[in-house]
Amino acid sequence: MKNRLTRNWGLKLGSFLFAAILWLVVTNINDPIGTIRVYNVPVKIQNADLITNSGQVYEVLDDTDMLDVVTISAKRSIIDSLDESNVIAVADMNDLTSLNTIAIKLSTNKYNDRLESIKGNIDNVKLNIETEKTKTLQLRTETTGTVREGYIVGDITAEQNLIAISGPESVVSQVKRAVATVDVSGFTNNIGTDAEIRLYDENDEIISSDTIIKNISKVRVTVEILAVKTVDIIWKTTGVPARGYLATGDITATRNSVTIAGKSKTIDNITAIEIPETALDITGVTENFETIVNLKDYLPDGVILAEEDFQGKVQVNVAVEPVVEKVVPMPVNQVQVLNVPEGFTVETAEEEPTYNLTLVGLARDLDELDLGTLQPAIDIAAFMAEEEMETIEEGIYAMQLTFQMVNEAITVKDTVSIRLNLMEAGTE
Repeated sequence: MKNRLTRNWGLKLGSFLFAAILWLVVTNINDPIGTIRVYNVPVKIQNADLITNSGQVYEVLDDTDMLDVVTISAKRSIIDSLDESNVIAVADMNDLTSLNTIAIKLSTNKYNDRLESIKGNIDNVKLNIETEKTKTLQLRTETTGTVREGYIVGDITAEQNLIAISGPESVVSQVKRAVATVDVSGFTNNIGTDAEIRLYDENDEIISSDTIIKNISKVRVTVEILAVKTVDIIWKTTGVPARGYLATGDITATRNSVTIAGKSKTIDNITAIEIPETALDITGVTENFETIVNLKDYLPDGVILAEEDFQGKVQVNVAVEPVVEKVVPMPVNQVQVLNVPEGFTVETAEEEPTYNLTLVGLARDLDELDLGTLQPAIDIAAFMAEEEMETIEEGIYAMQLTFQMVNEAITVKDTVSIRLNLMEAGTE
């Protein structure tokens, strides 16, 4: 029996090897080694708290946390049952090197031990690790675009005025301002919207780094839209200059109209901005009165100035000049006698054909005065009443002249009297 088992052992060994090779050949023919490529496989970073708990933050460089392609080799029966959902890529912070890289470990969630090979297009995740910085910024609000013609943007308010950001120190340090912007193009009514908050550097370039974390990304902003209107400014004065001086009536200002804004129902009823007299008090002045008037102090409630480059201050000048005297000769025969008593006639008893009239006023007013408008007159009835005379007899009486002063700024310095000869009718 023993001899039978050991007889022709070389032939038997060869037969065994042939059978094994034949089995492998048949097996490979029926289930050969194949390859599959899976694209865009994300790399999951594990134990990131090892960095964040130490007051640091990390940033993945060059998109190395995404594998463009992963190549898997395995038997066809295995390959056919795998797809992208079965591929797992991890990078463990425990494996962080001094070069701030982490080896990427690839596997599948099934048949992993039966794979021939699995490999990605890159082997490591590259990191930038920095100290974490937190910063609080004043949240500003701005508008873009242009409202419809006849309207302007009024107050802009946000529900919050602060924003906190955190991230790598090198990135956070670049942030100089945070802005919530609202587009107002074509609007005529108030706007209420949730505006996205953008971060800007010192060159007003947007910082869009994904490494910065904001405590809020949007804020509720209300934009007031106001109607505009241009109206006149009305200037008035009060008070009297010092004795011997008069206001010429000339008021000059650096502007005599202003553009205002407010709700339509408010400004529709405004026709002018009236500056109260007390703002231009010329009491006792002896020269031109100059002052600065702030129009903001006299705007109606709910109304604002609508010009960006005008802050409301207007320089005003009220002209004041000294009065002068002017002596003019007046013909006696041009004096009109009124209310001559019945039964009497009257004629002048003056030897000179003219009398002198001293007028007081501003030089320009006196120069422009038409003497014909003065209409000198004597009222005999008024004379008798003043003298308490019920009747009057013949005789020569000195009676005071009255004048029609068209310009109230011109006065007669002294009273002027003319002698009249009052005669009964028929008496020579």
